[in-house]
Amino acid sequence: GSEMCIRDRPIILLLPVMLAVGFCDFRYMRIPNVLSIIGIIIFIGTAFLLPVPEIGMRILAGVIAMLVGFILFVFRLFGGGDIKIFSVLMLFIPSQTIALFGLVFSISILFGIGLIMTLRTAPGAQESRWVSLKERVKFPMGISISLAAISHPFMVSALQF
Repeated sequence: GSEMCIRDRPIILLLPVMLAVGFCDFRYMRIPNVLSIIGIIIFIGTAFLLPVPEIGMRILAGVIAMLVGFILFVFRLFGGGDIKIFSVLMLFIPSQTIALFGLVFSISILFGIGLIMTLRTAPGAQESRWVSLKERVKFPMGISISLAAISHPFMVSALQF
């Protein structure tokens, strides 16, 4: 069915964590490690709901995300917090919806960049105590990661995956 429930989509339990990721990165340009740890705990606590091969596929996706992310981190293209939380998020993306997630994440990046660039030009942005508004070079990727995480289960339901 198209209704969402925790049994089918443990990502629902991750959504408050992802809201915190977006807020923290927007406010402080930092994603606290505790959010990644909470995500891992949620995955461990809900993994029994998944078929064993799916658990393996999700862990593989998380490991690949971590390895690719580490390379991006070395070249200063992504922050460490972004890589950690993105790798944790991959534990919650059903393997059959990874391509859809890639599309949702790409759209979320474009939306996030547009939002931040617009807000940074607003009067008073440079005097703001919100770090991401004063920053001129870096982008708070946590906004896009959280938006993709929050949007994905709704897209999956809407498209009947």
